Amino acid sequence: MTEQTSFEAKYQLGTPENKQFLDQQRDSLMAFGHRFPSPGGSSYWLGDDGTPWTDRNRETWITCRMTHVYSLGVLVGHPGSEELVDAGLKGLRGELHDDENGGWYPAVTPDGGHVADKQAYAHAFVLLAASSATLIGRPGARELLDNAQEVFLKRFWDSREGLSVDTWNTEFTKLDPYRGLNANMHSVEAFLAVADVTGDEGWRDRAGRIIAHVTKWASQNEWRIPEHFTSDWEPALEFNRDKPDDQFKPYGATPGHGIEWVRLITQYALSAKIDEAEKQRLIDIAEHLFSRAVADGWNADGAPGIVYTTDWQGKPVVHDRMHWTLAEAINTSSTLARVTGKDVYRTWCATFLKYLDADVIDHKNGSWFHQLDRENKLMTTVWPGKSDLYHATQSMMIPLRDPSLSISVATKEG
Repeated sequence: MTEQTSFEAKYQLGTPENKQFLDQQRDSLMAFGHRFPSPGGSSYWLGDDGTPWTDRNRETWITCRMTHVYSLGVLVGHPGSEELVDAGLKGLRGELHDDENGGWYPAVTPDGGHVADKQAYAHAFVLLAASSATLIGRPGARELLDNAQEVFLKRFWDSREGLSVDTWNTEFTKLDPYRGLNANMHSVEAFLAVADVTGDEGWRDRAGRIIAHVTKWASQNEWRIPEHFTSDWEPALEFNRDKPDDQFKPYGATPGHGIEWVRLITQYALSAKIDEAEKQRLIDIAEHLFSRAVADGWNADGAPGIVYTTDWQGKPVVHDRMHWTLAEAINTSSTLARVTGKDVYRTWCATFLKYLDADVIDHKNGSWFHQLDRENKLMTTVWPGKSDLYHATQSMMIPLRDPSLSISVATKEG
């Protein structure tokens, strides 16, 4: 790695210039997303310049993410954030909610219909959004959070396994046999947020049970985390080999997810009531995961950026660069820099921020490009437009805040 001192000050953690850069980018992102709410409150998918794409489904997970982002906006004083949070809450308590069967539909169609099934992934984001909105005291948020906790525990949390199941049919009568770690990763994020906001440590304990499985699977697989599983939680390493760039269930290892797990494992280690030896064991695991992910993913084909997926030997499969992988790399490298005190992570964070500024921020239209090819040219095959602000906004805030706390609570506590 290049020495930290070779980077401009704005990319170096701890400098006034770095704080100014991160805060400016955060504010720019929040300014970009103001047009997300539909009349019913569910979130439009945003186009390249922030114009709503009204001909696309309005997704629950995007609505949750935008509600969470503007809850953070309230905490940092971003103008108009309260009204945007309330719009998102309207959608989550209204047109996205299944009043007959309980829980939340995955999406509303442009003509007002509902997409079938019930997804743990979306329900985890309901928990996250509701907890953030509860923290800032928005009307109806606590009721939403109470409902979301009840539904998740009843339908998605498998207390015997200590993991979240993935997908039910709409009526909650048939459980799909697929099991996956993407939903479990966001379950951990949501569980830690709920614990921080409500004080209910049962949610942190559940996060720890998921993490125990993930760290075991990773350690048995050269620190490449299996993503897909059978109904009895056997790794399905060949899943979606014929569809390697799937938006949510790609084949192979996903370095960006390995990096994202590092931050969540570290947050849990810092916040859980565990002894120092266990805390250090988890941080050591986190460092192994980070090293594997950046070794496999960063500059793997001769150009900057983190490849989307690799095979189980670490060879790139899908070379595209997704914006969220970079956001999580910024989050995680800054977290490890703070927790371990090691300069290598400060250097990684500066490297990621420099690449962000050069190639990923859309300095003309705002927000970040969501998908670039192996030469860092814009692509739109998996992520057209700029659907939401969640990953990007958090990555401009987490480096400045307490890594033991969920971002909303860390922001509130200064």
